Amino acid sequence: MTDIITLLVDALGSEQVSLGADVADRSTSYWRPEPTSTLALLRPRSTAEVSQILALCHAHNQPVVLQGGLTGCVDGAISADHEIILSLERMNTIESIDPVSGTVTVEAGVILEVLQNTLAEQGFMFPLDLGARGSCTIGGNIATNAGGINVLRYGMMRDLVLGLEAVLADGTILSSMNRMIKNNAGYDIKQLFIGSEGTMGVVTRAVVKTYPRSTSMNTAMIAVKDFNAVTELLQYLRSALGGSLSAFEVMWGDYFTAVTEPGWHRAPMQRDHAFYIMVETEGSDSQTDTERFNHALEQAFESSLIEDAVIPKSESERKSLWGIRENFEAILEKKPYYLYDVSLPIQDMPEYVALVREALMKQFSQASCYVLGHVADGNLHLFLCPGEPGKWHEDCDRIVYEPLKQFEGSISAEHGIGTEKVPWLNISRSLAEIAVMRGLKATLDPSNILNPGRVIPLQN
Repeated sequence: MTDIITLLVDALGSEQVSLGADVADRSTSYWRPEPTSTLALLRPRSTAEVSQILALCHAHNQPVVLQGGLTGCVDGAISADHEIILSLERMNTIESIDPVSGTVTVEAGVILEVLQNTLAEQGFMFPLDLGARGSCTIGGNIATNAGGINVLRYGMMRDLVLGLEAVLADGTILSSMNRMIKNNAGYDIKQLFIGSEGTMGVVTRAVVKTYPRSTSMNTAMIAVKDFNAVTELLQYLRSALGGSLSAFEVMWGDYFTAVTEPGWHRAPMQRDHAFYIMVETEGSDSQTDTERFNHALEQAFESSLIEDAVIPKSESERKSLWGIRENFEAILEKKPYYLYDVSLPIQDMPEYVALVREALMKQFSQASCYVLGHVADGNLHLFLCPGEPGKWHEDCDRIVYEPLKQFEGSISAEHGIGTEKVPWLNISRSLAEIAVMRGLKATLDPSNILNPGRVIPLQN
């Protein structure tokens, strides 16, 4: 047993330190079922223990990889056999709910869906929502600045965090559990940790916003003829439905066709439309909200913006419709596949997708490209399937990322950089911006022990 492991066992107890051989049955991630490779897995129960761990690792120059729910898409939480895993899965307490200030205080290991359900029982909601809700953690959501399906109305995770507690690389505890919306007392230090993917410090606790639970919800799946109709419908619904519009999710026709093949999702309408859109609103007056929603759809029909629409009659039907958008196992059968998450101006999306498809088909004659996204916030997800065996990740990266330059887009809308996108960061960030990132990293983690090799490119 190495010196650092002996010290960690002495500090935490053997039950909180699992050696690499003992965690071989732990999957590397949701996307990669192979066994975890690590020196040891640490599962502390408190911020104080996280502080002990990092102080020891800092003193011994021991690299540490942070893990949440292991649902990330950019390999940021995948460890090597010389790295120690720090998982906050045991720090999963919802500490307090404050109905007056509209906040909830949580530990970082709380599962998103657990928080959603707990708040719902008390008449509140936490609006962050994404397909990995049953596995992802609040700490991971903060570290990656998670987005999801409700960004249109409520913003990214960054917009939902009021205060947090983090442990720096040397073990220093930085606690700013602010519960006020307004706090202009100097720098907003918490922003350094939101979206930094664990490279600046370990988020251990947080204060996040809650909202009164909506008492009415209206949902529809809509089919339209082209992308002009997509943007016109978005503008119309924003005006007609105002602040109640919470989701506007777009699926390209080939994505819809692929996930509704026999044996997968049941198609609720014809499968030959160009685009399919999930629209959802939230409100507080069921009758009025429903009338307003239905009237908006009727007007859109009369204006020829909509070709077809399905309105669910029950919660199970609603979940079935959303399943088409969120559950894409049919595509995951087409190995190899590569998932991408980009953002760019909405009006440039058709041209961008066309360029990607053209380049993909030029290199791989049997390839497929499946596109969906939040769209209203500028976010697209793409699955590239070359259609032939081999390791084509670098080729597909080039196909997806290089066209973004001309549209001034981003290589990451919500998934982060991790290790996968590090070589492409300069498409979205200038040399000056990357230099500032390096400076911040060097200040807070001078020994580079926290998630080394993630987010920031190595200097030449």
